[in-house]
Amino acid sequence: MFQVNQYIKSLVPPVLLNIINNYRNSKYGWKGNYTSWQAAQKDSTGYDSEKILQAVKTSLLKVKRGEAVYERDSVIFDEIQYSWPLLSGVLLAAVKLGAVRVLDFGGSLGSTYYQNIKFLDQIENVSWNVVEQRNFVDSGKKEFEDERLKFFYTVGECVQKEQPNVLLLSSVLQYIEKPYELLDDLLENNFEYICIDRTPFNLDERDDITLQVVHPDIYDGSYPCWLFDRNSFMNYFISNNYSVIESFNGADGGNVRCNFGGVIFRKNV
Repeated sequence: MFQVNQYIKSLVPPVLLNIINNYRNSKYGWKGNYTSWQAAQKDSTGYDSEKILQAVKTSLLKVKRGEAVYERDSVIFDEIQYSWPLLSGVLLAAVKLGAVRVLDFGGSLGSTYYQNIKFLDQIENVSWNVVEQRNFVDSGKKEFEDERLKFFYTVGECVQKEQPNVLLLSSVLQYIEKPYELLDDLLENNFEYICIDRTPFNLDERDDITLQVVHPDIYDGSYPCWLFDRNSFMNYFISNNYSVIESFNGADGGNVRCNFGGVIFRKNV
């Protein structure tokens, strides 16, 4: 089938092929502006979390067994796509604090942990703690948990047992209906470092609610999504007694509406 598809593509003029691909891809991504989260939800199809869980688990088990190199959003890659600034933030915390205990909020089945495991293996005192939806935690505990990678149903449970000093928020805040209320609760735990990655910042410099339509090559689904005003986002953490060590562009790149990026924050003494 692959050879047939390649042959067909060879017969299509490049200009026409580009038009076809652009049309196909134009149906996916970030669509519309909404006055409320509920309005966006009405236009969304939602997603089958169990189907996504199975896709992520299948891919990440291959990584765990050494049959694949890297997984992100259930997609297998033939080489690790590092977020070097994010990894630098974790390693900096390890140097400064002596022991690094990460709370990876919304961390799937430990994708970021496995992404950086070669470096984490060099740290003597490290624990990686994922807080996720119940079905992900159930699967994580059964298939992936070990002496260093742990899974928790709630932030409170994680804080009580592991006392994390680093908060990781990667590709998660934009999918929370009230992200700043969540952050208010999280920051009560006085993390020494906060590492944020893969977060969309609006090119129009305002907070927008939009609809994200996922490409079916990943999975079928659409759901509400925030595009954050960068200045307001940064000022929130600064007003909560954090300093910016560095901000950076994310691996997801950008589009006509937003740029993906991240920030490393440190708690002020």
